[in-house]
Amino acid sequence: MRYNAYSQHLIEKFGTRVYKLPVNLGGTCPNRDGNLGWGGCIYCGAEGAGYEALPASLPVRKQLERNMAYIGKHYRAHKYIAYFQSFTNTYLPLELFEENMRVAIETPGVVGLSISTRPDCINDDYLDCLAKLASGHELEIDIELGLQTVNYHTLASVNRGHTLAEFVDAVLRTHRRGFAVCAHLILNLPGDDELDVIENAKLLSALGIQYVKLHALYVPANTRLGELYLRGEVRMIPLEEYVQRVVTFLEYLHPGVVIQRLIGRAPEENTLFCNWGTSWWKIRDMIVECMTERNSRQGCRCDYLNGKALKRFSPGRA
Repeated sequence: MRYNAYSQHLIEKFGTRVYKLPVNLGGTCPNRDGNLGWGGCIYCGAEGAGYEALPASLPVRKQLERNMAYIGKHYRAHKYIAYFQSFTNTYLPLELFEENMRVAIETPGVVGLSISTRPDCINDDYLDCLAKLASGHELEIDIELGLQTVNYHTLASVNRGHTLAEFVDAVLRTHRRGFAVCAHLILNLPGDDELDVIENAKLLSALGIQYVKLHALYVPANTRLGELYLRGEVRMIPLEEYVQRVVTFLEYLHPGVVIQRLIGRAPEENTLFCNWGTSWWKIRDMIVECMTERNSRQGCRCDYLNGKALKRFSPGRA
């Protein structure tokens, strides 16, 4: 394998296939409700990221059990990770957060939690609460932080509502509790180039990020990005360039980082542009084929950590 795939990582950790089960809390985001800003990121649609989740009106336990019944039947799975995906899952009162996490942890078959949130929506109280709940349980826990890019000019232009500093702060606090971090990136945001792609990989490697999830930019209708796209003010890079960017990112990324996803999906309805009209698995295969043609592997250009300039004096030092 030319990159460190999540599916293999889970098999090695748990001895069997483990499936993520989306959980919908029906929340919102401080960048949408006026706390930090209005309207959210320019690419954020009304459903957020968890468009395949069950209705939030269903209790957490019921959502997990329904998804388990389907996944278990079709894929013969017995172990699951509860994935709190849509919107910002720590942006709610601490008591409610604690209750939701407790229900998931105590659901039979759940061996892990994956909690998607923003870098500015994680703090010591919520992390300590999670650590207390997880005590005594053998759980795979990761906090999925939406960074999207290290380019703070791009973060401002897409109205992310946070800067790079908040991401670094959230990573350090999460790591101090012993939890893993999954960084979410979009490698083709308007304004970003190959230098940003490389710096994304370098920063995540330097911070010791455990997981990475990549998502190509798609354009939901009825969003600010959708308006710019229809007016021709936003240009999508060609698919071939996106593939090259992913390969370059992987080459500079530390080989120990686990890749949860190389390309995402989006709802077909009310979407103006998604993945160049190409199936996600075809793009994944294109990425692997490109790596094969370049004879490259994840981490083959990760030579910048631990004082690169001093290696001339100790050639054998890693």
